[in-house]
Amino acid sequence: MFSRGPLSCAKDDMIHCLRWTVFLWIVNTIPFTSGMTVNERIDHTCPPMKLEDKWDTNVNIHREFTGFDLAEKFLLRKGTVTDNRLLLRLGSKPLFKPTESVFPNGISHEYSIIATFRLRKTTKKDRWFVLQIFDQDGDTQVSLIVDGAKKTVEFLAQGFLRNSLLYVFKNRDLHALFDRQFHKLGVSVESNAVSIYLDCKLIERQVTAERSGMNVSGRTFITTRVEDGRPVDIELQEILIFCDARIADLDRCCDSPGVTCEPVVTHNPTAAPMVTGYLHRMLSMPAQLPTDQCHCPTLKGDQGLPGLAGHSGQKGDKGDMGLKGDPGPQGLPGLKGDKGEPGLPGLGTLSVEQQAQKGDQGPPGIPGERGDAGLPGQPGAPGKEGKRVSKPKQVAACVGWIHVAYMYL
Repeated sequence: MFSRGPLSCAKDDMIHCLRWTVFLWIVNTIPFTSGMTVNERIDHTCPPMKLEDKWDTNVNIHREFTGFDLAEKFLLRKGTVTDNRLLLRLGSKPLFKPTESVFPNGISHEYSIIATFRLRKTTKKDRWFVLQIFDQDGDTQVSLIVDGAKKTVEFLAQGFLRNSLLYVFKNRDLHALFDRQFHKLGVSVESNAVSIYLDCKLIERQVTAERSGMNVSGRTFITTRVEDGRPVDIELQEILIFCDARIADLDRCCDSPGVTCEPVVTHNPTAAPMVTGYLHRMLSMPAQLPTDQCHCPTLKGDQGLPGLAGHSGQKGDKGDMGLKGDPGPQGLPGLKGDKGEPGLPGLGTLSVEQQAQKGDQGPPGIPGERGDAGLPGQPGAPGKEGKRVSKPKQVAACVGWIHVAYMYL
């Protein structure tokens, strides 16, 4: 037998030390992980939720869901069944309630919003609130807006200084939300980021500033048009708030058509036999020194998720004034205008008599003097032959003519 040298003894001690380190890590870790399978990260401000069995399959985690079913909070009645989906009736009156009656103790700082709906032809371009929470002064604390005209989704929160924090998601993958088919819109609100999911696929993530807590003294609205505050005309299946920002990411949309999900695997919470067996095998293994150094080829891993968007840069300085541009081309002639009103007559083209204005009628003039006698007239035509009269009658006629002639003299 050859005696072991100092180097061999040091390597054996190092191996034993590494084994004990692994053993202690397993003993301290497994009991905690097994105990998190039911009540992991439960927020005392959020009550347990009564959900359909599909959610146990949708979210591949064995735990109790906490949060708020807003359809139940707002007493939405169940309506018709379309495409094997039970829809909710929104009615025609504004859907709002005191925030204290919806969230008695507020909501957790990190949460998920899940809404499944289909837009109609008449409302696919509307701008409406999925959720809006006001404080007692009428300022918005939280709002989730769908803008059909711009095909965007907006998330607004309130900062510590009561300032508005607005994040607009414009990814083109969001356009499918407006194709008048059923879609599931998910929002994961973390302490420093907001993520948008469509049909359980991550669309976009943005970094956020610090948000303030919720004041429950105001009012809460759901499915409300921005224009007039009335319910938006959509086919709504569900609208939920989970007190866990991971639910929107863990949701697998197993209830969607054509999607198949494997059942959730529940681990055995009793890990002591596994630890004992592993410890027995670990301690019974002889110390072996490596005979050759392993040269293992490196394998390229899968591409990771997109990183978080950075903060907006600072506004730059005002640039110098640009050079004066060349004159543009001559514009097209304008359209023919309407016929104008006739103008006043010009003064330069009228005579003096025409320029004078007509005066008022004067008084009657004085009768003029009698004029001179006129020239004798032409002889008249011969008269008709008169009747023969007696002399007395001729004398009377002559006297009459003489009398008339005397009057004119």
